[in-house]
Amino acid sequence: MSKLQALKIAFFSVGKPHEPYIKIGVDQFTKRIGHYYPIQWQLIAPAKATDPAQIKKMEAPLILKAIQPTDVLILLEETGKMLSAPGVAKLIQKYGNQSAQRLVFLIGGAYGVSDEIKQRAQFTWSLSELVFPHMLVRLILTEQVYRACSILANEKYHHE
Repeated sequence: MSKLQALKIAFFSVGKPHEPYIKIGVDQFTKRIGHYYPIQWQLIAPAKATDPAQIKKMEAPLILKAIQPTDVLILLEETGKMLSAPGVAKLIQKYGNQSAQRLVFLIGGAYGVSDEIKQRAQFTWSLSELVFPHMLVRLILTEQVYRACSILANEKYHHE
């Protein structure tokens, strides 16, 4: 577990600040994750344009600027691989065991992310076949990462 303890977790999201009803839950799960790993949230302002391709192109440098070369990027994307809660725990453990310094979970903008960002990602994860508002994805993501942390710590939050 020593390599995992050196791991830092970051959540990046392109979008507006959390709505109050979402902020409460996100803050609660972020605090809980903080008992296991150093954690940070970074919101990236969405690009102001009308063309989806142009928006993704404008957002890419902002995202890349926030990501360090040594970061492991987990992209949340509807075309990604679905994971069970134990699968998320294994993913975190995998990169921790590979001595990753920081695991960055990225929620892209309203139109997704550019191919450049997709290529930078080490793993692409889909939460569901359903489509959720970005702010709700933030809440689901933090809860699922907390659940994975509790699985790795062999705690009782997750019931199999």
